[in-house]
Amino acid sequence: MPIPTKLENIADGFSEPKKKLLYYLKVMQQAGLEELANVMKVSRMAVHKHLGLLQQRGLVEAVETRGHVGRPRMVYQLTSQSKTVFPKSYSAIATHALDFIERNMGKEGVEKVLHERQSELFDQYYKRLKDLDFDKQVKELARIRDEEGYIAESKKDSKSGGGKYVLLEYNCPIIHIAEKHWEACSTETELFEKLLGADIETTHRAAKGDLVCKFIIKERREGYL
Repeated sequence: MPIPTKLENIADGFSEPKKKLLYYLKVMQQAGLEELANVMKVSRMAVHKHLGLLQQRGLVEAVETRGHVGRPRMVYQLTSQSKTVFPKSYSAIATHALDFIERNMGKEGVEKVLHERQSELFDQYYKRLKDLDFDKQVKELARIRDEEGYIAESKKDSKSGGGKYVLLEYNCPIIHIAEKHWEACSTETELFEKLLGADIETTHRAAKGDLVCKFIIKERREGYL
């Protein structure tokens, strides 16, 4: 699980414990009192108090889950309203600008702008990845994305026998752009492929309603770095 080092990216007006709760629920998706108390290293009573205040603000809700055996279990999860407290990359302004470009220049204009942005990001990321081996490149890419507010982590895909990696992004700062302009997602995947010299399959997308963006990464022998 990614360590919450960028709590300042969460909207102001929350104490650090509440920011941590929001962060962990974003990553864990659903969690009970015991789990949250363990990861936060505080008492169940303290967690319950903070959750109650977050529920009052409409950011967290309690739901019952049923397992195969035993009584229903109460867990907590973020509400759709909670999206407003996580990092956004000036998405309203950017979406308006892309809408204007599309109206006046068509889809080709939007794609051109996004590819120009992709080139800028490639140059920035390249400086940090160029001298690393593949394993460290994937980890560093996740670290960069985490710094940019994506709440990201990478791990080896155990099901593939070690030949693949998984990149997870639990937050999408450009969600409003991606929901209207799918090209933003496709150029992002292209960027990762170019940087890593890898084949990448995108299995989950926040812009399509998933709780996380998930990329399956398989190294190619030829690459850019």
